[in-house]
Amino acid sequence: MISIIAVVGKNRAIGRDNRLLWNLPEDMNRFRLFTKGKTVIMGDKTFLSIGQPLKNRKNIVVTLDQNFVARGVEVVYNLEALLKKCQKSKEEVFVIGGGTIYRLALPYAKRLYLTVVDDAPKADTFFPDYSEFEKVIEKSQGQDNGFDYQFLILERMKINNKKVKATL
Repeated sequence: MISIIAVVGKNRAIGRDNRLLWNLPEDMNRFRLFTKGKTVIMGDKTFLSIGQPLKNRKNIVVTLDQNFVARGVEVVYNLEALLKKCQKSKEEVFVIGGGTIYRLALPYAKRLYLTVVDDAPKADTFFPDYSEFEKVIEKSQGQDNGFDYQFLILERMKINNKKVKATL
């Protein structure tokens, strides 16, 4: 099963200059809790911004650069083939960014783990439209470093195997 985890602004902003927009300790704790012991998939820019493999996780880096080399990660050049394989797996696999990887992975995802921040900052990277998902498991409020936010777990809606749009 493919899940996506992200922190987004109310304008779906997720980054600027290859950096996250917020420092939210509770969001980072949540990220660790959900992804520990799991496989995480990220783009090469996201990996380079982190600077090292995430501990206690299988790290897969997706890139078009055939010369990309990094210690402690599996490098993959075909995201679509990887996603089709992961989609059939019973193991939950997390897509952790960045913007292009989110956009390409969203059609394959079953679940979204979002932290939605009550902020609409300037950004150059945005999360794709996720209106085909509905709230299911969790909705809670929080505040960190002066920002209000909601933790949401959303799941793709299907009725008779047809996708139905849902709005937040």
